[in-house]
Amino acid sequence: MKKISVLLLVFLLSTFAFGQEKTVPFKDGEWLRYKMSYSGFLRAGTATLEVKEEELNSKKVYHTIGKGWTTGMIKWFFKVNDTYESYFDKETTKPYLFKRDINEGGYTIKRDIEFDVDGKKAIVKDYKKNTTKEFTADNVQDMLSSFYYLRAQNTKNLKPGDEIKLNMFIDSKIFPFRLKFLKFETLETKFGKVNTMVFSPLVQSGRIFKENESVAIWITNDDNKIPIKLKAAISVGSLRAELEAYKGLANSFEIIFD
Repeated sequence: MKKISVLLLVFLLSTFAFGQEKTVPFKDGEWLRYKMSYSGFLRAGTATLEVKEEELNSKKVYHTIGKGWTTGMIKWFFKVNDTYESYFDKETTKPYLFKRDINEGGYTIKRDIEFDVDGKKAIVKDYKKNTTKEFTADNVQDMLSSFYYLRAQNTKNLKPGDEIKLNMFIDSKIFPFRLKFLKFETLETKFGKVNTMVFSPLVQSGRIFKENESVAIWITNDDNKIPIKLKAAISVGSLRAELEAYKGLANSFEIIFD
């Protein structure tokens, strides 16, 4: 597993959910860009997230696109160019189609996953292997729709230690995902001081992360609920992602002015 893609995946899933939120946290035209850095100073890459309103098979959907790529000196040692796309229902956030096209140091994956919500199954088409397989998949989210599904939930009654569990379908299997709320914190950013909620996805320790709770994510405590910072302690240093540009937000970005 590659460090850049691991960080991107964790980042895409970095929001919390407790009950349905009435305020719409994202809309057509939202665009976010993140700076990824290694050990706090060496720029490692860039990630973007974009929302488009479209139609898929006569259904109104959000087409979301997540991209991640290495930049600077890092790309000469290990080149990453990943694209994730999800088409999900505007009202329910149930995924209909997920596309994954990645190239990580020459390791490539090109797969489409079509979700049959009524039939409770996922049809996985692997373009490299030229195979099509069917799997049971009931009440799941894909890697990218999970991010937007969680953003649409209510966070007003959070207490430290609260957790959410989510079933995510990746490639051919269902993976449980847990996210724990840690605290509220005022964060210094390039945009100014921002009220945030701090979470930790519970990840398995091993080759990549140092310990079970070695990832911390700061989410804006406003109606947008966008990840603004992430820190991950890994076995050989640390990785960080920080919001560096945005446009098309559904709600005002709340900055604290002293």
